[in-house]
Amino acid sequence: MNIYKINEISELLAGNTYPGRGIVIGKTEDGKKAAVAYFIMGRSENSRNRVFKEVDDSVVTEPFDFSKVEDPSLIIYSAIRKFENKLIVTNGDQTDTIYNFVSDRGCFKKALKTREFEPDAPNFTPRISGMLTFKDGDFKYQMSILKSADEKGSACNRYFYEYAPLNGLGHFIHTYVCDGNPIPTFQGEPERVRILNDIDEFTNAIWENLNEQNKISLYVRYTDLETGNVENRMINKNVK
Repeated sequence: MNIYKINEISELLAGNTYPGRGIVIGKTEDGKKAAVAYFIMGRSENSRNRVFKEVDDSVVTEPFDFSKVEDPSLIIYSAIRKFENKLIVTNGDQTDTIYNFVSDRGCFKKALKTREFEPDAPNFTPRISGMLTFKDGDFKYQMSILKSADEKGSACNRYFYEYAPLNGLGHFIHTYVCDGNPIPTFQGEPERVRILNDIDEFTNAIWENLNEQNKISLYVRYTDLETGNVENRMINKNVK
């Protein structure tokens, strides 16, 4: 087994009907850009009734059809927020928790120690989070997953990862292994994936291999490490 193998994200996604929500963070092969991707999927009508929307430097989820909203508590949130040299991406309202901590001189890890998995028994969906910190023409990044310790939701286990970026390497974490009932929680460390130089090629590699029935939205952001210029791609399955 090659523990340093770098996978194609298209191959990890193809044929998996429900990895859930996913975060990818890494550096392009040419070493010039930091890459972030976040996608959401859904099985219920309530979960599928969403779109991504850009608001300044942030990305939020909002209902596609407000008249069909059932329970907004776990599906409407800020997915991406920026504070000074930090870019935060998560699958829930812990985005705001991290933002509030770092803006008050706290840190990523301490913020997430105040949170736990989502209260959606029997799935107990994990909270997945990432944060990039830019400095001196480069960046470092952290990732985390908060998971239920057992099938009863008796306690929360918190896992944290810190990465020095390498050219062409990214890390991919998602909420579920695959579809099921209850849905099996993601296992192991974030998966190693290749980060392509071209943002459109990378965006397509993700979107085209997410399950057609269950995929909802995808957002990809590339940040030029020399100039700070940002390039974004956003795809919403629901369009008016």
